[in-house]
Amino acid sequence: MHPVIMNSTTMLDRTVAPPVQPLARVTLPAADVHVLPGGARLHVLANDAQPVVRLQVVFRAGKVAETRPGQASITARMLLEGTTTRTARQIADAVAFYGASLECDAGFDRSTLTLYCLTRHLPTLLPLVTDVLTNPAFPAAELEQLKTRTIQNVRVERQKAGFLASERFNELLFGAETAYGRPFDSAAYQAITAAEAQAFHQAVYSFGNAEVFLCGDVAADQDLVAQAFSGVPAGNGLAASTAVAAARVDAATTSVPARVAMASSLQSSIRMGRPWPAPTHPETHHLKLLVNVLGGYFGSRLMRNIREDKGLTYGIHASVAPREHGTSFVIGTDVKGESADFAVSEIQMELRRLQEELIPAEELATVKNYILGKFANELSTVFEQCDKYKNLIFMGLPANYYPDFVQQTEAATAETLRDLAQQYLTPEAMQIVIAGPGN
Repeated sequence: MHPVIMNSTTMLDRTVAPPVQPLARVTLPAADVHVLPGGARLHVLANDAQPVVRLQVVFRAGKVAETRPGQASITARMLLEGTTTRTARQIADAVAFYGASLECDAGFDRSTLTLYCLTRHLPTLLPLVTDVLTNPAFPAAELEQLKTRTIQNVRVERQKAGFLASERFNELLFGAETAYGRPFDSAAYQAITAAEAQAFHQAVYSFGNAEVFLCGDVAADQDLVAQAFSGVPAGNGLAASTAVAAARVDAATTSVPARVAMASSLQSSIRMGRPWPAPTHPETHHLKLLVNVLGGYFGSRLMRNIREDKGLTYGIHASVAPREHGTSFVIGTDVKGESADFAVSEIQMELRRLQEELIPAEELATVKNYILGKFANELSTVFEQCDKYKNLIFMGLPANYYPDFVQQTEAATAETLRDLAQQYLTPEAMQIVIAGPGN
């Protein structure tokens, strides 16, 4: 064989980055929405690219609906522990036999039951889903095992500085008596009875206000799903407490850190942040861009300073956590115990830089390309598209929210971001928590 000699003009020059193309205007697939007889809304996003289906049933049954701490978590997790006609083993075996996945989780605002399965198995699994949602038995033995496992898991987590820092941060930001700020209480969790979980289920797992999301290869089965949930009683739909501390976005706080002592820890975990404008705020897309410049990707300012230049951490991030009753901005990192205060001062310096200096054009272009590319990647499957659509529904956002995100991100200026930094990134407005040794 003779070696093949390639013309140098045809070889790829790996020292030159590929050209970046602007993101085309984004339009999410339109959902077909049906109001079922019991009051639930069925949202259908059909896509037959693959023979798979995701069915999600979402209730206003998160932590904000609790009358006693722990009710939401216990109730959601107990739905798969047995019904009046099926044991937990029978439920698990049926799901496994069809190669499906069935989970139920409680969040801060809502609880969600999620089924993934092949399209051809959906008709067979629908009766199981409705049985789990409407006829939970809350067996005593499984309830006690669940409480024991959960309390043990939290006990292990509380040996970690990051868990304690986040717990204390949320408590300070939203208030210890609210759903968003309340720490886990082992005694209260242990005291919840099957009867209380059953009462919570009857009160808030109401199909009168449920949102049902069906996406994937569902064209042939959406009527079947509608029929299955049309026969489910609406429930009483009692509205439990939804009180969350009304943390003011413009509230001043103090730059003095709250400290959580962990004598056995070699590292300190830092959480710094503040209440943040809701996604409905007119500057929400510019604020997202600003947060990414600060700490939203690997080349961000916080990463370059705290990790690359100072070598204080493996990673540091800044992000926004939007919830239905209150949004927060948080910076998080782990550093050596003796470096915590220095790291805080460096973070504060980066906040001031954004308030005082214009972001260079090249850096701003890089961050724009990053977040727009990431956004486009997050729309690659119908499940991800449905997640974006759900965000519109639960956060009360307009239909043009995502097209506006692309347009406003592309048009954002350094002057606009500096003005927003002056309004929202003042170091003295940040709540600071340090969990670690010597605290």
